Amino acid sequence: MSDRAHPYIPNSAPRVRAEMLAAIGVDSVEALYASVPEALRLRAPLDLPAPMTDEVTLRRHVGGLLDRNTGTGEVLSFLGGGCWTGHVPAVVDEIVNRAEFVTSYGGGPYADLGKYQAIFEFQSLIGELVGMDVVSAPTYDGVTATSSALLMAARLTGRHRILVPETTNPEIRGHLATFARRATVEVVPADRATGLLDLTALRRTIGPDVAAVLVEAPSYLGFVEEHTPEIGDLAHANGALLVVAVDPSTLGVLEAPSAYGADIVAGDAQPLGVHPLYGGGQVGFIAHRDDPDYARENPAILISAVPTRDGTATGFAWSLLSSTSYDLRGDAQDYTGTSQWLWGIAAAVYLALLGPAGMRELGEGLAARTAYLRRRLSGIPGVRVPVIGRAHIRETVVGFDGTGRSVSAVNAALRERGIFGGRDLSGDWPWLGQSALYAVTESHGQAEIDCLAEALAEVLR
Repeated sequence: MSDRAHPYIPNSAPRVRAEMLAAIGVDSVEALYASVPEALRLRAPLDLPAPMTDEVTLRRHVGGLLDRNTGTGEVLSFLGGGCWTGHVPAVVDEIVNRAEFVTSYGGGPYADLGKYQAIFEFQSLIGELVGMDVVSAPTYDGVTATSSALLMAARLTGRHRILVPETTNPEIRGHLATFARRATVEVVPADRATGLLDLTALRRTIGPDVAAVLVEAPSYLGFVEEHTPEIGDLAHANGALLVVAVDPSTLGVLEAPSAYGADIVAGDAQPLGVHPLYGGGQVGFIAHRDDPDYARENPAILISAVPTRDGTATGFAWSLLSSTSYDLRGDAQDYTGTSQWLWGIAAAVYLALLGPAGMRELGEGLAARTAYLRRRLSGIPGVRVPVIGRAHIRETVVGFDGTGRSVSAVNAALRERGIFGGRDLSGDWPWLGQSALYAVTESHGQAEIDCLAEALAEVLR
């Protein structure tokens, strides 16, 4: 190790490093790795470029790396599939960028009361939106929240089989494949024309060893699953739980999951006032009824509010911490990691700002924009919209088989015109052919959708 202090690593100063080593009773940093077998140690320097020790050079280098990316704010984007470029009101950014929220990660119940109350409000607002009593503090994202909700169902029922629709978000299916070690995940076929879950196949597959049936509301492919009440009835008749993965931004017009029998609800609050970010910007949640058994199996952090002893104020603190991996560590049933508290606060501000009327307006606007997108694109020769489904909101599948072009070729041509086209679905669902998932948000007006339609018509001419 060099005797020079690195300008960006405070503990690299020789004197400070020596004091730290002395405090823990070792002579060198090398002694900290004594338990690592010699055969596993790297004795040669890593093949890295020389360090940039001045700030100007470093900023120029990082800026050059960032300039290689094209952000969705620089182009017209119709990407979606779980992370959308919706409008974030200025007041949301103003509040979440306050120093007391940005600088403090988790804090403690006595030193960080403002953040704890803000997360309690997030839980309360999401609970009202999905119709559930108990909501977790923000988790990694909606994908992990859904996986955890399904594993909760397995523990609550003591069963091991989990049924998911064929049209389920591929990220959820992929995450379950590696995460649900104690459960068996089975895919239930969909009707090829409508995308709806095949109820006959579900009746044939479900049985007394099924822990849960998953439904997405709306589906990853944008259509509304019309059979959800029947799916819930089949699950409950067999002693299984109905788990619903929801897009909360649609709940101003779609029924709350609790109204059609959901036992556990998971989702991602990213469309509620959170900017899409590369590697971030997601904010998952798990919700369920006020049942002690459910609460103990919820692996995420819960913030509770209780009156002070004299009854003059309210305190906010973690509850049931003993059920999480923070307390149980390797013995925990599930993993609780870094919580996306800042994005939870953003979602709480957004929901408080819009209120019930605003959420209804948001949902109606998404439905209207989706309908207009479908109408405009269906008028382009060779383009098929929708490929599957009937009622859609926010997203729709667009087919290009009739154009003789692949999705990748269409998207490349659109990028040259400053437009991000839809997500290519041909790899995950070959039976959809050359199809792409196009999404709209409240940021898309008639002019933006017309621009896409005109560009597609030009590309496919």
